[in-house]
Amino acid sequence: MYNTLINKLRFFYKPYALAVVSIGYIVGELGHYLIGSTSKATAIDLHYGDISCQLNSTEFSVIDLPVQCETANNSDYCLSLELNGTKYCEWNYNGLGLDYQILAGPSFIAVFTVVGVALGIAADKFNRVRLLAICTLVFSIAIILIGTVKEYWQLVILRMVLAAGEAGCNPLATGLLSDWFDENQRGLVMSIFNWGIYGGYGIAFPVGRYIPKLNAWDLGWRVCYYGAGIIGLIITGLTAFTLSEPQRKSIGEESTGNNSNDNSNNETTKLTVWKVIFQPRIILLCLAASIRHCGGMCFAYNCDLYYREYFPDYDLGWWLFAVTIVIGSIGVVVGGVVSDKFVAKMGIRSRVAVLAISQIIATPFAFGSVYFNPLGAMITLGISYFFAEMWFGIVFAVMVEIVPVNMRSTTVGVFLFVMNNIGGNLPILVEPTRQAIGFRESLYIYYAGFYGISSIMFFLTMFLMDGGTSNNNNSSEKPIESGTTASANIASNIEIINKTNGLAHNPAAYAHDNKMFIDDSGKVTLELPPRFTSRFNNYNFSDNSRL
Repeated sequence: MYNTLINKLRFFYKPYALAVVSIGYIVGELGHYLIGSTSKATAIDLHYGDISCQLNSTEFSVIDLPVQCETANNSDYCLSLELNGTKYCEWNYNGLGLDYQILAGPSFIAVFTVVGVALGIAADKFNRVRLLAICTLVFSIAIILIGTVKEYWQLVILRMVLAAGEAGCNPLATGLLSDWFDENQRGLVMSIFNWGIYGGYGIAFPVGRYIPKLNAWDLGWRVCYYGAGIIGLIITGLTAFTLSEPQRKSIGEESTGNNSNDNSNNETTKLTVWKVIFQPRIILLCLAASIRHCGGMCFAYNCDLYYREYFPDYDLGWWLFAVTIVIGSIGVVVGGVVSDKFVAKMGIRSRVAVLAISQIIATPFAFGSVYFNPLGAMITLGISYFFAEMWFGIVFAVMVEIVPVNMRSTTVGVFLFVMNNIGGNLPILVEPTRQAIGFRESLYIYYAGFYGISSIMFFLTMFLMDGGTSNNNNSSEKPIESGTTASANIASNIEIINKTNGLAHNPAAYAHDNKMFIDDSGKVTLELPPRFTSRFNNYNFSDNSRL
């Protein structure tokens, strides 16, 4: 009876593991993005950023005001503005300024990217579940401590600690999920996990807007961080004590070949680790993802402040939450399912096609979300979100399928390093652009404009990917510890030329599409069906064998 119960519960392990790592990622991203939705309250408390004249009355609509608050350039004029004897403006910190942009972007990204690479390398060598538990513990403690700060510099340091902990979530969890789930589920699974970014900052809208107003226990904005940190500690316990390290598997392009032997695999790893990273398709994919990431970060860091400034009469906190969580979730699921269905027929190239098409469709609606008035802005934002948020999970599904298993987490770490340094630091340009041409116009450029640029770059990347039929047979995803077959022994003696960079390599150790055997001229000569594999085990092949 006990064994029967265990067998029944085993079915739920993979969804449970996905839920645990995804919720942990959501909590980390909530701590990351709370700075945007609590920025004004935090700035007033800690005294950083810009000071301006702002509407401070719920009695009047903007259209009723004789003089708009933002026209006042000094405190005396600002505080003198009144309507029917009631002052309606305040001279106070607005949560914007260079101090805020540094806090939100570079101070976080500087640590996040460097530590991410280090943890990506560690993930290829050590127990990933234990590393993930440690990372979750670090960022959970940092989130709690942020709620205790008294000075701006303390907030900056703790944001760096938060970044160090959160840096391991993506490379570690990506490797774990690729080993827990099969190829026909991988796009959806990666999309669900990576939606944690948008889930985190979607939840940050209502949490950061409404909880500080409650002033629970006289803590104001600080209670937001205490609550998020405590949830993170719970997830730390679940990760450490209920998840187990899966067996590492060859997947995607690599799954069609086995590691012929440890010595040749190690030698090839030393020779090709940088060659893998510097493949043109990976470089272009990384640059496209960086531009798209910048567009998303610009909106994430500034949308709450933008809508508050342009539409102070409207409370859009719950609307932003609904668009991000509900519509974004649907987009994530649809993107993952569509890419999984297409990859079974069209190969990995189809995933990149989904990326390009989704971002092309999202771009004009992204413009609308900052051009129209509140109702139109929310409608176009919802449509944009449905298509735009398909991208993140699919990008990493592509990444783990085109690199070797022994370099997977390292490559993801380097990929994140570049993507976050470009996409995470470029948003600092929003502030000088805002001062030069306006807040709305700066978002036209760095938010919607970068969506359009990324769609073009994803489209170009598609032509560098392998097409054809993807092997969807789960048995092709072989544990790297398994013994070699005769076909793998034959393949280990064949050197082929990588069509992306012209380098000769071992097909089993270098992520190349090697479903077919080829001769020295590159022509296909023979494919070994699985039913014939056992027959060839009885034969010995000389070192100079050619099929």
